[in-house]
Order: sequence, then structure tokens, then C-alpha cells
Amino acid sequence: MMVTTHPQAAFPRSLRVRASADYGRVFADCRRVHGKAWRLHVQLRTAQPSGEADRDVPRLGLAVSRRVSKRAVERNRIKRTGRESFRRVAASLPPGDYVLVAKPEAATCDNAALRADLERLWARVATLNPPGGDGTMPRDAAAAPAGTAS
Repeated sequence: MMVTTHPQAAFPRSLRVRASADYGRVFADCRRVHGKAWRLHVQLRTAQPSGEADRDVPRLGLAVSRRVSKRAVERNRIKRTGRESFRRVAASLPPGDYVLVAKPEAATCDNAALRADLERLWARVATLNPPGGDGTMPRDAAAAPAGTAS
């Protein structure tokens, strides 16, 4: 019996963070959003030149270690829940790399609790400022320690 995947349920390579260097870049320079069962590392991108149109989509990476659960069945269940949630919201996310890291608490959560936690994380990601923003303070003032006179 051959099982086929519905086209909308597919998770193509273009939507995945795959290379170790990509994971390293996200972990080194990212924003973190924490939930009860997940930690989401977000590295947003600005608009890319027309030659790199494939980089204008959000990409997902997953990290579920043996520390979360010794059982591969549990780790795979957690990953499936993360992928499913990402597929549902990917169209509304800004371009960037998103790496979901499962916390040990994820193994004790049922699928509904994992999905609810992810929904809260995706809502918080939508409120993040785009990269390259200057923020509320000029760079010179932010770099100077408090109480020093120039």
C-alpha cells in the first residue's frame, strides 16, 4: 500500500533549515521566544535581491534531543507537532529562519498542549521588530555607559 501526502501537508526542502552552518548562524545571532514546552530561536531576514527569491520564505529547523525523551517515538511525535504547526502559520510569518528547540517538559505534554504553546509563540513572533531597526535609542547613546559625560 502506497501512502501519498497531500500537497498542502508536504514539508519541502525549501522550507527547512538543514545545514549545520545555518543552525549555527541562527543560534549565534537570533532572538529567543520561550514557551512552556518550546524555545523558539528566530532570525528574521530583510528582503533579498531578486536572484534569491527562495530566501524570502520562512524556514523551520527542529531540535529535539534525547534529553527531552529517550524514546524516539516521543521525539518524533514532538517534531511532527512542530512541523504541523509551522505549516499552518508559515504563510503569515515574516521571512526568516525559525528553529524550534523542545524543552524536556515537551515529553510530558499532550499534542493539544504542544500546539497551544506553539500558537502563543507564533503570535509573539508576529510582534517582533524587523531586523535592522534602529530601536528607540541612537546607537551612540546605547553604547555609552550610564553616568559618563561626553
